[in-house]
Amino acid sequence: MTAPIEIEVQNPGHLSDEILRELEPWLRQMVGTLAPDAKTLAVRLTGDEELQKLNRDFRAVDRPTDILSFPGTETPEGRHLGDIVISVPTARLQADECGHHLLRELKILLLHGVIHCLGYDHESDAGEMDQLEAELRPVWIADDRN
Repeated sequence: MTAPIEIEVQNPGHLSDEILRELEPWLRQMVGTLAPDAKTLAVRLTGDEELQKLNRDFRAVDRPTDILSFPGTETPEGRHLGDIVISVPTARLQADECGHHLLRELKILLLHGVIHCLGYDHESDAGEMDQLEAELRPVWIADDRN
């Protein structure tokens, strides 16, 4: 039996402990299924200012965004799936606009980020990432409170 993935969640965006308690086991299960060979993943839940700086520095787009994903590499310890950074205020706004709970929006964003970390890129592929995400959303994101 392989060891479970180590997921580091940094929370400078002050996401509630209640949401984190629900989010972390879901994330572990989802990543364990989609990337069973991954050993580590880092997630940072932060604010618009940090996302704008990262977006400017890495994509030359000087505005905040909801999520950025940085695919990882092989390390001596195993495969680092990548780093995902999410703006909690933007996620909260998007959840409100869509009429669903923040937890659901975070799951949508994390699924999107993990797919990027798996090597897909909707900005340069011929629709493969969008198709995969559409197939995976009903599996990983339920239509209840979350």
